[in-house]
Amino acid sequence: MSEPRACPDCLRRSRLLAHLAPYIEKIATGAPGARSPELLRLSNEDLAAAAAPRVARQILTQVTATPEEQLNADLAAARCWACCRHDERYPVGLRDAADAPWALIGRGDAALLERLEPEGVITVVGARRATAYGREVARELGRELSAAGMLVVSGLAFGIDACAHRGALEAGTTVAVLGCGADVAYPASHRALWRQIAETGLVLSELPPGTGAWRWCFPARNRIMAGLAGMTVVVEAAQRSGSLITADLAADLGRDLGAVPGPVNSRASAGANDLLAGGACLVRDAQDVLDAMLGPGVRNAERTGPGLEPQQVRVLEAIETGEETCDAIASGLNLTGAEVAAALATLEAFGYVTCSLVGSYARTLLRPPSI
Repeated sequence: MSEPRACPDCLRRSRLLAHLAPYIEKIATGAPGARSPELLRLSNEDLAAAAAPRVARQILTQVTATPEEQLNADLAAARCWACCRHDERYPVGLRDAADAPWALIGRGDAALLERLEPEGVITVVGARRATAYGREVARELGRELSAAGMLVVSGLAFGIDACAHRGALEAGTTVAVLGCGADVAYPASHRALWRQIAETGLVLSELPPGTGAWRWCFPARNRIMAGLAGMTVVVEAAQRSGSLITADLAADLGRDLGAVPGPVNSRASAGANDLLAGGACLVRDAQDVLDAMLGPGVRNAERTGPGLEPQQVRVLEAIETGEETCDAIASGLNLTGAEVAAALATLEAFGYVTCSLVGSYARTLLRPPSI
């Protein structure tokens, strides 16, 4: 299959956004959320006039004069490609949106564009400062949805986004939508994750290669994430979380909205719990998502892990009853530390438990075949 291409006018729109980025920053971030998508509904001329009235003509002239050869050369130099709204491979979920990107700049597997149909795509978002509970749920959701054949989309941010990506990569692939150029790893500490997605999945942006991140770009990219998916799932979010912007955008598009319940006294889950109170779909696991999107029982999420030996089952049961450390488990089961350590290593490798930086173990949602 040939690589997708974007027409020159759509690529110039992308470049215009990069030129206007610092001007849009001044008028789009006074209030949280929706201003960026509103501005991006404007034509080139109206957007330039609204964002940078004093230099609008100069910027428009410069962008319009950019040769097609240079636009394509810049993409190639960054190992990127582009797909515009005039290409049949442009994602179906974005086609009818008034503020849809004129062009999507991609890095990675362009064949995944054909899988970006709402009925097969889940966007997973949530808090950057996520709790251990939220991170584990996001990772398992990503892994189980990917294993069930769904394409998981998120934004590569700290916390929930990164965990959803990592989980999806454990079972298949994933799509990251960035608020900067597709060739820019942001945040920089996620460079290894960005590289893995670019090599095995897909990174998307509406901004040209080399463009840095601006605050207004994140609510702007949220509309892409919401538009691509048939359902947006909020794993963990405070009451003033940016993830709720994505949820609102998904609702405006008439897409399904789900949320993971959290403790009623947790500030980190207040926003997600509010969504549930407002009628969002209750998401306890991947099966809830699949049933809501496709119909009950149409597709099942695989939640059973590899078989375990009797001693490994005993150690797992000890963790379930509240024992968190190797020493505590060994004492409670009358086993040696070496025996418990070996069992814990296997359980962690199989995905039944996770280990914190201080050496405490926690149970995941994965079940052994015999349970």
